[in-house]
Amino acid sequence: MDQWITAHKIPLGGWLQNGLDVLNDHAEGFFDFISLVLGALINALLSGLLWFNPIVLLVLLTIGTYFLHRSIALAIGVALGFLLVMNLGYWQATMETLALVLCATLVSVAIGVPTGIAAAHRPWLYTVIRPVLDLMQTIPTFVYLIPTLVLFGLGMVPGLISTVIFAIAAPVRLTHLGVSSVPLQLHEAGQAFGATKRQLLWKVEIPYALPTIMAGITQCIMLSLSMVVIAALVGADGLGKPVVRALNTVNVSMGFEAGLAIVVLAILLDRVCKWPERRLKGTR
Repeated sequence: MDQWITAHKIPLGGWLQNGLDVLNDHAEGFFDFISLVLGALINALLSGLLWFNPIVLLVLLTIGTYFLHRSIALAIGVALGFLLVMNLGYWQATMETLALVLCATLVSVAIGVPTGIAAAHRPWLYTVIRPVLDLMQTIPTFVYLIPTLVLFGLGMVPGLISTVIFAIAAPVRLTHLGVSSVPLQLHEAGQAFGATKRQLLWKVEIPYALPTIMAGITQCIMLSLSMVVIAALVGADGLGKPVVRALNTVNVSMGFEAGLAIVVLAILLDRVCKWPERRLKGTR
C-alpha cells in the first residue's frame, strides 16, 4: 500500500518549478522593475547612513536616543554599543545590515498594517490569509530563498524579499489583534457623534490599537534582523557575510566578533523601538 502511495506522488515540486519558469518567461520585466525599485531604496538609505562620518553619526544617534527616551543610561549604552562595533571594524557592515532591516520593516509595515486592518474589518479575509501567515512563519527559510534567488538573482533584493516574507506576518497578526479588540462601547460612542467609518478608523480604532501595532513593528524589526545571516547566503551585504565566511573557514574569532556586532545592533534596536509602546500604554 505504501509503495502504491509513493509511486503516485503528487508533483508539487514540479508544479512550483513550472510556475517559476512561466514567471521567468512572461514576467521578467515586472521582477526587474521590482528589483530596480527595491535596490534603489536600499542604496539610497545606505548611502545616507554612510554619508556621515561614523563619529558624527554616532553622536547624532546618541543625542537622538536621549531626546527620544530622556534616558542618559540608554544614550550611553547606544554610544558604547556603536563604539564597540566601530572598534571591531564592522561599522560599514552594520550600516548595510541596518539599511536592509529598515527597508524590510518599511515594506512589511506598508503591506502588513493595511492588510491587518482590512482583516479585522472582514473576518472572512483573516480566515483566508491565516493559513498563508502560518506557512510564512513555519516554512524553513532556506526553502523560499530558492524561488527569490531564481526570480531576482544574487544581491540585496532577494535578501530583502526573503526577509519581508519572514517578518510580515507579525504586523499583520498584531494589527488585526489590536483593531479587532477595540471595545464595542468606543464604536458606539463614535457612531453616536456621527463619525463615519473612516473617522472611526483614524480617531478610534487606530489610536486604541496603536500600542499593539507598535509591538508588531518592533517584532518585525527583530525578525528582520534574525534573517541577516540567511540573507547573506543569497548575496546580501552586511554582518551576515563575515559570519558565513567564518563558518566556511572555521574562523572562530571572526564569527564571534561578527555575531557580537549583530547582538549589539539587535539590543539597541529593541531598546529604542520599545519606547513608543510603553509611552502609548501609559497615556491610553
